[in-house]
Amino acid sequence: MSLKESPISEAYLSDLLEPAMPIGSLIDWTQFANCKGKTKLFFAPKAERPQARARREAKAKSLCANCTVQQTCKEFARNNHEYGLWGGENEEERHLAGYTMAAPIGVRSRTLKSA
Repeated sequence: MSLKESPISEAYLSDLLEPAMPIGSLIDWTQFANCKGKTKLFFAPKAERPQARARREAKAKSLCANCTVQQTCKEFARNNHEYGLWGGENEEERHLAGYTMAAPIGVRSRTLKSA
């Protein structure tokens, strides 16, 4: 029996030729992010005041503005319902863009309570 006639060999070869995941998903995009190692800028500390949050987010957004993986980062946060500032976008901005959070915080939680 030749290789061409064997269905097992054919399936095996097709698995080798077609990767299980797209090649782009095999690369860890976070390794190329400008924010690597600077998590304090991107996630709010407990009981952060609004003025401090604005300053922290402004610094974080300036890093995001020049990042090569900004769009990938933003899509990741939107698809995974992440907290914090991702791809230059905070939770409220993602919410306003139509992406929901598992547990609303900040302005959104105040609006939900009053409704």
